[in-house]
Amino acid sequence: MLNNIGLPGLLLIAIVVLVLFGRGKISSLMGEVGKGITAFKRGVSEGSKEDENDKTAEANKELAAPSPRNESVAPASNTAERETVESRNS
Repeated sequence: MLNNIGLPGLLLIAIVVLVLFGRGKISSLMGEVGKGITAFKRGVSEGSKEDENDKTAEANKELAAPSPRNESVAPASNTAERETVESRNS
């Protein structure tokens, strides 16, 4: 049914819409559509940047080796220090 609408048909529809709604209403509607498209594009680009940042952070975590804990303990000079060191190690 809509396959036979050509350029003259589209122009006729545009004129009818312009007459029914008026120029001011249509221009404000088109402005809102433009703002919506801009916000959508901004959201998509921010989402892709977040995805890239997440992938980069995961890659950095995989590359970084865990640092071994070096818990060398000096010999304690008295019994109180020795008990504290022993309780930490157990």
